[in-house]
Amino acid sequence: MLVPELTPEETAQDVALLRRAIDADIRKRQITPPEAPFMLVLCGLPGTGKSHFARELSRHIPFLSLGSDHLRKTLVSHPTYSREEHLRVFVAAHLLLEELLREGWQVIFDATNLTERIRHPLYDMAARLRVPLALVWFTAPLGTVRRRLADRESGRAYDNYSDAGWPVYCRLSPGAEPIARPHFTVDSSRDITPVLERLVGLVRKAGRD
Repeated sequence: MLVPELTPEETAQDVALLRRAIDADIRKRQITPPEAPFMLVLCGLPGTGKSHFARELSRHIPFLSLGSDHLRKTLVSHPTYSREEHLRVFVAAHLLLEELLREGWQVIFDATNLTERIRHPLYDMAARLRVPLALVWFTAPLGTVRRRLADRESGRAYDNYSDAGWPVYCRLSPGAEPIARPHFTVDSSRDITPVLERLVGLVRKAGRD
């Protein structure tokens, strides 16, 4: 699907811009494609701990991380989180994700991914490319989320890419849908280590199979 306001050439330019950012990360970390690709899709509302989990997992497995907040800031200097902007970011992100998986990379797609309609293209991509797919749903107590988003808005949070504060959380929350497929669930206010360890084992097993 193309963004109505953009031509195919402009969408290709968006993908190329995002790819340059990913290539810079690859050079910095001095990593090469592993033996087998893997897609990990993180799902959940803002402030539920997705990006922290992605960073912790990448300490164990050399994932490339496609974080929608970082990608959005790469494409849009001052995000508005409008529907058109959201579509632009996700179209480019999906195209880049497929490109990286075809090259054999293990990739984390760190985005809200709140509905089955939004997740279905990712399911289809994994099936089409025959790439192992794992999904993780994130949650946290409301008070914890509010505190994290307040820290983010004040600049105290480690994650400095997202501008999604409490109003964005409230706008997105009613539309969140459970994942209809087998998946992991993480309450990020608790110990995330058990799910991290299970995913590390799953990814390593997929590389051996």
